[in-house]
Amino acid sequence: MLDPESLALKDILMAEGICTEEQLQDVEDEHDRTGKKFSEVVINYGFLDNESLLEVIANSLGSEVFDLKLQDLPRNVVDMLDPETARAYGVIPVDYDDSLLKVVSKNPLNFQITEELQFILGHDVMILVADESNIDTAIEKYYPTSIATVNDVLSEMGDTQDEYNSDEDIESAANETPIVRFVDVILYQAIKDQASDIHFEPFEKNFRIRYRVDGALYEMPEPPKSLAIPVISRLKIMSNLNISERRLPQDGRIELKIGGKPIDLRVSCLPTSYGESVVLRILDRSVVNLSLDSLGMGQDVLENLREMVHRPNGILLVTGPTGSGKSTTLYSCLNEINEIGEKLLTSEDPVEYDIEGIMQVPINEGVGMTFHKALRAFLRQDPDRIMLGEIRDLETAKMAIESSLTGHFVLSTLHTNEAAATVTRLSEMGIEPFLICSSVVGVLSQRLIRRVCPHCKESYEPTDDELERMRVTRETVGNRKFYYGKGCQACTLSGYKSRKAICELLVMSKGMTELISKSASTAEIREKAAEEGMRLVREDGIMAILNGETTVDEVLRYT
Repeated sequence: MLDPESLALKDILMAEGICTEEQLQDVEDEHDRTGKKFSEVVINYGFLDNESLLEVIANSLGSEVFDLKLQDLPRNVVDMLDPETARAYGVIPVDYDDSLLKVVSKNPLNFQITEELQFILGHDVMILVADESNIDTAIEKYYPTSIATVNDVLSEMGDTQDEYNSDEDIESAANETPIVRFVDVILYQAIKDQASDIHFEPFEKNFRIRYRVDGALYEMPEPPKSLAIPVISRLKIMSNLNISERRLPQDGRIELKIGGKPIDLRVSCLPTSYGESVVLRILDRSVVNLSLDSLGMGQDVLENLREMVHRPNGILLVTGPTGSGKSTTLYSCLNEINEIGEKLLTSEDPVEYDIEGIMQVPINEGVGMTFHKALRAFLRQDPDRIMLGEIRDLETAKMAIESSLTGHFVLSTLHTNEAAATVTRLSEMGIEPFLICSSVVGVLSQRLIRRVCPHCKESYEPTDDELERMRVTRETVGNRKFYYGKGCQACTLSGYKSRKAICELLVMSKGMTELISKSASTAEIREKAAEEGMRLVREDGIMAILNGETTVDEVLRYT
């Protein structure tokens, strides 16, 4: 069943001759099946893009489209509406003239909103049309949520019982207002600080909550041990997991809006000696910039990488330990080549970010959907470029090589510590050297290091000990200063803010293929690559220090 706004939009699209009745019935069926907004399905089906849809709605209302991104709103106009009303109705005032208040609305076709606002404000109200996500952002900007801190919530909470007689008792405790509020505050704080993960860890005598920012873990104020069961159960309820099952690992997902932004949380529950440990991976598109330029790579590496991803066939491998940014690099490469003339397919475990225009397939080994099976099915889907989340076995490696040799470009990851070792790893898996030479076009090995906070950055003269640890001479350093972060509010007193990639790119040249075909060792391949101009990860890190981007400790820690 369509709500009144969707029915109004359906009538407009029919009256304007944009869609036929049969097409709109298909949209309605898809809306009923998926629960997606009617307007979203119209856009997904390609009948109109978002801008055109806004124009059509505005014209039907005798109104106009207002671009919230282009201008700051007058504070005196914004203050004409209180924050609670603005949030409740999904509106924000943008202009006031001759007793007519113009407001943008997330639901412009809900005519009841206009009447109720006119009654509340005592003014004539005109509804303007704007992009819904921009309205959410503006409401958050002009009417920020005054949310309590973790300490505030803990101080307000009374005693919580330690023992529960049944799953019903646990579920009831998990849905109580103090627990719901506590979990909301934890999530809000972590997302505000741009954390990538939140860890809920029960021990024998305490319950620890930590979150990871720029690769480092920080501890939140410690809650009482008695909160462990209801808090973890609350997270399991939010992610539709079985709260009765406490003996087996479980994986789930939470989708919610925080501060007007859609946030996706990947949930992992692990049974331990003292209860279940839960880790939430935060997938926030607004934090991750999926552009090759934003990765912080050297210009020479960037140019080579761009040239590789535009090739019609071959394999590009990205390597490095867990948490080194491999997935972000692969997504950025896909974004670079995501054009209307290219068919792109990905298989991921799981799909981390939805990218418009790319067919993304989640791996589910529980039902037999492996990377190898996905790749075999992909070849019947007429793709131009394929991304495999990971090459885990010989079967998948062989299929990836076969795909590249039959005219497809394949991007994937492999767990090795350096670019040169990737070649020998493929040989150890059972891939013939001549196949490696004819399919692999390049191997990028990378690490993520933290940047010095620009707000509290201070220079100093490096000591002889530091130079010796890095194996750098004073002549190489010259007059350049080294930097460290003193620690400030902007960086949560850590001295670091955001991260950059340091990397090495092995290019499959003619000389390199001759060497690999003779089954050369990792050391020989590394030496040849360096001779041909490859800068090792450690050298790239030293360059970042000399450019004032990071610290000696950070580079030594990761290389």
